[in-house]
Amino acid sequence: MNKFSIHTIKSEVEVKTSRSGGPGGQHVNKVETKVTLRFNVAGSTILSADEKSLIQKSLSNKLTKEGHLIITSDGKRSQLKNKEIAFKKLDRMLNRAFAVSKPRKATIPTKASVKKRLESKRKHSEKKGLRKRINH
Repeated sequence: MNKFSIHTIKSEVEVKTSRSGGPGGQHVNKVETKVTLRFNVAGSTILSADEKSLIQKSLSNKLTKEGHLIITSDGKRSQLKNKEIAFKKLDRMLNRAFAVSKPRKATIPTKASVKKRLESKRKHSEKKGLRKRINH
Protein backbone atom coordinates (compact mmCIF):
# COMPACT_ATOMS: atom_id res chain seq x y z
CA MET A 1 0.00 0.00 0.00
CA ASN A 2 1.18 3.46 -0.85
CA LYS A 3 1.00 6.43 1.47
CA PHE A 4 -2.57 7.59 1.83
CA SER A 5 -3.58 11.12 0.80
CA ILE A 6 -6.63 12.93 2.15
CA HIS A 7 -7.08 14.75 -1.18
CA THR A 8 -8.06 11.50 -2.90
CA ILE A 9 -11.13 10.94 -0.72
CA LYS A 10 -12.13 14.58 -0.14
CA SER A 11 -14.90 14.18 -2.74
CA GLU A 12 -16.48 11.36 -0.70
CA VAL A 13 -16.44 13.26 2.61
CA GLU A 14 -19.70 14.93 3.61
CA VAL A 15 -19.12 18.23 5.46
CA LYS A 16 -21.80 19.61 7.79
CA THR A 17 -21.73 22.75 9.88
CA SER A 18 -23.70 23.56 13.01
CA ARG A 19 -23.74 25.95 15.92
CA SER A 20 -21.28 25.12 18.63
CA GLY A 21 -20.51 26.09 22.18
CA GLY A 22 -17.16 27.30 23.36
CA PRO A 23 -15.45 30.66 22.81
CA GLY A 24 -17.20 33.45 20.95
CA GLY A 25 -19.79 34.95 23.28
CA GLN A 26 -23.12 35.95 21.68
CA HIS A 27 -21.57 35.49 18.25
CA VAL A 28 -21.59 31.71 18.82
CA ASN A 29 -25.41 31.70 18.88
CA LYS A 30 -25.62 33.13 15.33
CA VAL A 31 -22.78 31.43 13.44
CA GLU A 32 -22.28 27.80 12.47
CA THR A 33 -18.62 27.19 13.33
CA LYS A 34 -18.76 23.52 14.38
CA VAL A 35 -17.67 21.23 11.52
CA THR A 36 -18.67 17.57 11.26
CA LEU A 37 -17.08 15.31 8.66
CA ARG A 38 -18.82 12.08 7.69
CA PHE A 39 -16.91 9.55 5.61
CA ASN A 40 -18.69 6.40 4.45
CA VAL A 41 -15.91 3.81 4.63
CA ALA A 42 -18.13 0.89 3.62
CA GLY A 43 -19.57 2.70 0.57
CA SER A 44 -16.33 4.30 -0.63
CA THR A 45 -15.54 3.81 -4.31
CA ILE A 46 -11.96 5.09 -4.00
CA LEU A 47 -10.77 2.65 -1.32
CA SER A 48 -9.98 -0.96 -2.16
CA ALA A 49 -11.53 -3.85 -0.22
CA ASP A 50 -8.23 -4.39 1.64
CA GLU A 51 -8.05 -0.73 2.64
CA LYS A 52 -11.67 -0.80 3.84
CA SER A 53 -11.03 -3.88 5.98
CA LEU A 54 -7.90 -2.27 7.45
CA ILE A 55 -9.87 0.83 8.41
CA GLN A 56 -12.76 -1.20 9.82
CA LYS A 57 -10.38 -3.30 11.89
CA SER A 58 -8.19 -0.52 13.30
CA LEU A 59 -10.88 2.16 13.70
CA SER A 60 -13.74 -0.14 14.75
CA ASN A 61 -14.50 1.90 17.88
CA LYS A 62 -14.74 5.11 15.82
CA LEU A 63 -17.14 3.77 13.16
CA THR A 64 -20.94 3.84 13.32
CA LYS A 65 -23.04 0.73 12.69
CA GLU A 66 -23.50 1.84 9.07
CA GLY A 67 -19.72 2.08 8.56
CA HIS A 68 -19.41 5.87 8.72
CA LEU A 69 -16.39 7.59 10.25
CA ILE A 70 -17.53 10.79 11.98
CA ILE A 71 -15.12 13.53 13.03
CA THR A 72 -16.06 16.83 14.66
CA SER A 73 -14.14 20.00 15.40
CA ASP A 74 -15.48 22.99 17.31
CA GLY A 75 -12.46 24.32 19.20
CA LYS A 76 -11.91 27.46 17.11
CA ARG A 77 -14.14 30.47 16.43
CA SER A 78 -13.69 30.16 12.67
CA GLN A 79 -15.50 27.58 10.53
CA LEU A 80 -12.54 27.48 8.15
CA LYS A 81 -10.06 26.68 10.93
CA ASN A 82 -12.37 24.00 12.33
CA LYS A 83 -12.69 22.48 8.85
CA GLU A 84 -8.90 22.37 8.48
CA ILE A 85 -8.54 20.76 11.92
CA ALA A 86 -11.23 18.18 11.13
CA PHE A 87 -9.57 17.20 7.84
CA LYS A 88 -6.18 16.93 9.60
CA LYS A 89 -7.79 14.63 12.21
CA LEU A 90 -9.26 12.49 9.42
CA ASP A 91 -5.90 12.36 7.64
CA ARG A 92 -4.10 11.33 10.86
CA MET A 93 -6.69 8.65 11.63
CA LEU A 94 -6.55 7.11 8.18
CA ASN A 95 -2.74 7.19 8.00
CA ARG A 96 -2.59 5.52 11.42
CA ALA A 97 -5.03 2.86 10.18
CA PHE A 98 -2.82 2.11 7.18
CA ALA A 99 0.46 2.16 9.14
CA VAL A 100 2.05 -1.26 9.39
CA SER A 101 3.38 -1.91 12.85
CA LYS A 102 6.66 -3.72 13.32
CA PRO A 103 6.34 -7.26 14.65
CA ARG A 104 7.47 -7.57 18.25
CA LYS A 105 10.72 -9.43 18.75
CA ALA A 106 10.65 -11.65 21.81
CA THR A 107 13.63 -11.07 24.07
CA ILE A 108 15.00 -12.88 27.09
CA PRO A 109 16.02 -10.86 30.15
CA THR A 110 19.72 -10.93 31.00
CA LYS A 111 20.93 -12.82 34.06
CA ALA A 112 21.97 -9.54 35.68
CA SER A 113 18.51 -7.99 35.20
CA VAL A 114 16.79 -11.11 36.61
CA LYS A 115 19.12 -11.07 39.62
CA LYS A 116 18.51 -7.34 40.15
CA ARG A 117 14.72 -7.80 39.95
CA LEU A 118 14.70 -10.68 42.41
CA GLU A 119 16.98 -8.77 44.79
CA SER A 120 14.68 -5.73 44.75
CA LYS A 121 11.67 -8.00 45.37
CA ARG A 122 13.44 -9.60 48.32
CA LYS A 123 14.33 -6.19 49.82
CA HIS A 124 10.76 -4.99 49.36
CA SER A 125 9.46 -8.12 51.08
CA GLU A 126 11.84 -7.62 54.02
CA LYS A 127 10.74 -3.98 54.31
CA LYS A 128 7.09 -5.05 54.44
CA GLY A 129 7.92 -7.84 56.90
CA LEU A 130 9.46 -5.35 59.32
CA ARG A 131 6.14 -3.51 59.49
CA LYS A 132 4.27 -6.55 60.80
CA ARG A 133 3.34 -6.83 64.46
CA ILE A 134 5.71 -9.02 66.47
CA ASN A 135 3.98 -11.86 68.39
CA HIS A 136 5.67 -13.03 71.60
